Amino acid sequence: MAAMTPTAPDVTPESEARAAARPTAPARTRRRPRVWRGLVLGLGGAYFLVPLIASFVFTVHTPGQGVSFDAYTALLSADGFTQSLLLSLGLAAATIALSLLLAVPALVAVRLGAPRLRPVVEVMCMLPLVVPPIALVTGISTVLRWGPDHLSRTPLYQTFLAVQNEDFPFVLVLAYTVMALPFVYRSLDAGLRAVDVPTLVEAARNCGASWPYVMVRVILPNLRSSLAGASFLTLALVLGEFTIASILGFRPFAVWIVSISGAQARMSVAVSLLSLVITWLLLLVLSRAGTAQTGTPGAPRTSRKES
Repeated sequence: MAAMTPTAPDVTPESEARAAARPTAPARTRRRPRVWRGLVLGLGGAYFLVPLIASFVFTVHTPGQGVSFDAYTALLSADGFTQSLLLSLGLAAATIALSLLLAVPALVAVRLGAPRLRPVVEVMCMLPLVVPPIALVTGISTVLRWGPDHLSRTPLYQTFLAVQNEDFPFVLVLAYTVMALPFVYRSLDAGLRAVDVPTLVEAARNCGASWPYVMVRVILPNLRSSLAGASFLTLALVLGEFTIASILGFRPFAVWIVSISGAQARMSVAVSLLSLVITWLLLLVLSRAGTAQTGTPGAPRTSRKES
């Protein structure tokens, strides 16, 4: 048995010195070529930037006359520009507030008290993706025509008139809230999945916090990015929606752009570019609000002053 067992080679200081003196082969490192990455990014940037640049050139360059910014300087004095823009921003703010006010308590309640109802709530919130906007606005217009004829002697008659006020058509807020539900649900559901809501609520309740305090100071700060994402998508939806507002006879920003496109083509393109800039700025503000660092609720604050 001793003869069959291999013996380890003797290691002497001289052999260790020789091994250390041997030049080691340099490790071959392969660098992934960045050519394809730059090509893909360049094609993606060209896909978005070339149409915008072409549109901007169309608004400022007149054949035979040179460069002129009259299409942009005439915007502020254009009939209906300020009113339609403010109306769209007001509708967007009201839609964001109403959709979050409906979705956040419902999803939190389902997650805490009735997890089995989650598929039902999901199907109800995803249903607007199946119904086309033209079918939705057809149903809304039918109800608006039917209401005043059959409810003229009831207090609801004034309600039907109030929701169709041209200064602020609340019926558009209701329609936009329904259309925004799928995006709001997905964003909030992803945020609630990433947070241990039952543990947070139980800890806050054991400390004596009321339900409004738990909702405002415990749950909402942990859903900051999800709330910003839901607001992001809802704002983009409202500012670009045309079908429902046009058929119902209202004139927000998107409808106003289309209405002037036939008579003033350059101004309509200039307004479209301006609306993109405004939308990007508002979405940037929402994204910054969603990624702002806040302290953990209930965590002790450390003083910067050295004792």
